[in-house]
Amino acid sequence: MSRVSAAGCAAVLAGAVLAGCTGNGAPGGGKPTGSAGSSSGARGSAPLANPEGLEPGLVPTSSAQDQVAARDLIAGLATKGRGPKTGYDRKEFGSAWMDSADGVPLARNGCDTRNDVLKRDGQGIRFRSGSDCVVVSMTLPDPYTGKALAWRKEKAAEVQIDHVVPLSYAWQMGAARWGKPKRQRLANDVLNLLPVSGPANSAKGDSGPASWLPPNKAIRCAYAVTFAQVALKYELPVTEADKRTMLTQCGG
Repeated sequence: MSRVSAAGCAAVLAGAVLAGCTGNGAPGGGKPTGSAGSSSGARGSAPLANPEGLEPGLVPTSSAQDQVAARDLIAGLATKGRGPKTGYDRKEFGSAWMDSADGVPLARNGCDTRNDVLKRDGQGIRFRSGSDCVVVSMTLPDPYTGKALAWRKEKAAEVQIDHVVPLSYAWQMGAARWGKPKRQRLANDVLNLLPVSGPANSAKGDSGPASWLPPNKAIRCAYAVTFAQVALKYELPVTEADKRTMLTQCGG
């Protein structure tokens, strides 16, 4: 089986528009350059134009040209069987939402990873008094359900941060053999993180695309592209069933 390097992934995505950062290095509260609204008016970005994960949310990958590019990207994924979960522990990927995972966007910007992605994707954001980091309320255009979620920190679990490529899945596909710094990067890389409906995230668990896809069918190809981007960046294989499912979501 062939394995595509991160450089190969970058080549596939050549010409993509990268979003910038504002202020202290965290995404700004306004609409970023290059973001687009879905048919429902939700803010989001097309993953093929967002290979670093700095723009918010997801919008459908629906044009014929984009679907061809999506299938080309997914086709480059290596495949293997899913290994045992033996030895897996969330702590193997570092403490949750650490700001010190070097080598990923927004690291060491003075704000933890969870709040970084809440700021990136939320609308109407309010911060804790005296802070420009800790989000206490917002409206989230949830890509997984297609609904706008009014969220307050008092009910934090109503919005959860999903690892698009689940950490347990990564462990079973090869991350068990990585050094801890690489696992910390995967766990805190904003490309791999989406704030979403808590119940939807709980339903997903550590499933790959063959076992779980977002209820919002319109963004399933975009979800598959993001899953592939993360897997390629970290040189992770996927299962044959997951790869087939991902290609199918993008018209393959």
